[in-house]
Amino acid sequence: MRAARRVVYGTAADVIVAAAPRPEPAPGEVLIRVAAAGLDRATLHLLDGRPLAVRLALGLRRPRQTALGQQVAGEVVTIGDDVTTLAIGDRVCGTAIGSFADYAIAKPRTLARIPHGVSDPTAATLGVSGATAHQALVAGQVGPGQHVLIIGASGAVGTYAVQLAAHLGAHVTAVCSAGKIDLVKGLGAQRAFDYRAASLADTCGGDQPAYDVIIGLGGNRRLRDLRFVLAPEGRLILAGGEEGGPLLGGIERNLYAAIANVFTCQHLAGIFSAPTTEKLTTLVEVVAQAGIEPPVDRLVGLDGLPAGIEAMQRGELRGHVVVVP
Repeated sequence: MRAARRVVYGTAADVIVAAAPRPEPAPGEVLIRVAAAGLDRATLHLLDGRPLAVRLALGLRRPRQTALGQQVAGEVVTIGDDVTTLAIGDRVCGTAIGSFADYAIAKPRTLARIPHGVSDPTAATLGVSGATAHQALVAGQVGPGQHVLIIGASGAVGTYAVQLAAHLGAHVTAVCSAGKIDLVKGLGAQRAFDYRAASLADTCGGDQPAYDVIIGLGGNRRLRDLRFVLAPEGRLILAGGEEGGPLLGGIERNLYAAIANVFTCQHLAGIFSAPTTEKLTTLVEVVAQAGIEPPVDRLVGLDGLPAGIEAMQRGELRGHVVVVP
């Protein structure tokens, strides 16, 4: 089989696509024939080893796990001992180790069966991107009639957040780059602003009340600016951010939010994606029933992965990158 990997922390230029031995599942694992694998921003952190705190888990000087890719959609072809929840032939999605390959190993607890009508490219973006968006909306208790601000609305997570929030009946305001305003409006945002041209205060006031929920998925807006446009008992959920210090990166703001949360009636929290079979099953059923389809900027083979990574880093994408081995 062929697989994408890296042996040093670095850039897209350090991604190697080459022949690799087909893995065998250990007890409690399954082997998936990969139909599609979505690129998510977390993979960029795994690639470059930043913020530096991630190296405590990944390896200080060099990555211990060289395989790349997390999100997966495909078919179970081999099951290890003690696996009782899945069977050979099941079509599944979720997360797997090294999903940018022809075959990948996964734990059943991070997989869900794909219902009829959900395509492989859609399913391949649910394990991290879709799951993070869904988890953020659940944490924010988003519901009908609420005013929801989504920052970073045109990214892999943001495009799901906009569609899911609109499906829940929320009034969605999106913040993204100017060239993608039409994209997020097409996904269900009633209002959209260019993050370079508009301050958070510009998005609020007049007919627009303070936001019941703010979902922060990109940038590094100051907490006080976010809280200024949040309702007195509103909920701020942080699930991403590409700035901050070299050690903790966007995690810094999550820590500050946890501290500030003690001293305010507003609810301030940071989340990290933790997909489980139960959560993924709920999400994939919503996606199937609502007919949600994420925008896909490009379908590429394994050899096209480095170019897809570079496009994501430059902010050029109008949707997801999906690898079809």
